[in-house]
Amino acid sequence: ATDTPDPSPMNIVLFLIDDLGWRELGCQGSTYYRTPNIDRLAAEGMVFNRFYPSAANCAPSRACLITGMYTPRHHVYLPQGLSRGVDITKMRWKVPTVGLDSTFNTFRVNVNHIAPEWISLAEMLKKGGYITARLGKWHIGDDNQGFDVLSADGTPGHITNINGNEKRYYRDTTVSERLTDLAIDFIYQNKDRPFFLYLAHWEPHGPLIARSSRIDYYTEKFDRLGNTECNPVYAASVEELDVSTGRIMSMLKALDLEENTMVIFTSDNGGSFHMPSNYPLRANKGTFYEGGIRTPCIIKWPAVVKPGSSTDIPANGVDFMPTFAEMASIPVPVSQPVDGISLLPTLRGEQINADRSMFFHFPLYLDRRAVPCTVIMQ
Repeated sequence: ATDTPDPSPMNIVLFLIDDLGWRELGCQGSTYYRTPNIDRLAAEGMVFNRFYPSAANCAPSRACLITGMYTPRHHVYLPQGLSRGVDITKMRWKVPTVGLDSTFNTFRVNVNHIAPEWISLAEMLKKGGYITARLGKWHIGDDNQGFDVLSADGTPGHITNINGNEKRYYRDTTVSERLTDLAIDFIYQNKDRPFFLYLAHWEPHGPLIARSSRIDYYTEKFDRLGNTECNPVYAASVEELDVSTGRIMSMLKALDLEENTMVIFTSDNGGSFHMPSNYPLRANKGTFYEGGIRTPCIIKWPAVVKPGSSTDIPANGVDFMPTFAEMASIPVPVSQPVDGISLLPTLRGEQINADRSMFFHFPLYLDRRAVPCTVIMQ
């Protein structure tokens, strides 16, 4: 690897998985899940052992990633703006609302979208000449934040986040394949210009569903290993993500784009409630124990990253905006605060001061599993 990025504009491919726990990959130590393509990505890139996607549940973590801001700035806390599961009088903090004063007595919080005035990753990168695509799960409002190519399910131009409603594809066993088809087409069509592909898969979020043949494979493996902490349907769903990763990496290689593309693979929050255990991490999605806020993160960038490397330096979802800006030699937005830091020094293997604070604010409840809290991680 070289010490400085290639001077030509780099492509960016960001895989954001839904509810993938920290340990559920072969490269993270699992002997049950079959993820050879993701494992190869880790062998060719850098593994972040302490990556935190800014929140313990999906909507706020996605808003943090897209805007580079912590949750109290963009005000997205839960999908549909609902606090779930407990008496509102037990809420430790109330939250910013739209059209309601401080006496409101409902669990509905009317902030369920990224405000249009916030500059997104797509809008920032377009100033550097990038074409952008967001495929799959959005979950943060009607405004699509400046992406050029959109699809919720792999059908070109098909989006479902309209007028506060969003169709979801958790029960669709072929949606990852269709999204991957469209992603490959996007890469091919834009192979001669810099592109940003944000592929936000629906899997392995519940309700769990997968192809029956792969469920049978993992059921047999489950019985053979006697591992009660694994779920065959969940494992088959994870395998779909590995297949998608392998197909896209193969297309980058076939088009001679591999050296000029940063590939990121990570998750929106910790492992779901469907998993009996996220051991060795405590608890799961919706909590601010490590099992809820710590996820896999792999970054491959042949121009810079040493293959097979890893780091214990903490990183956060809000770091992607300043990282992409520095990588593409474009400024971060000045019209909003950007809370993250650039990860380029870490990716280059430089000795840096690893001391930093991270902020997590979750004033609502998620199915009784989360206690409203503010966490400052130092």
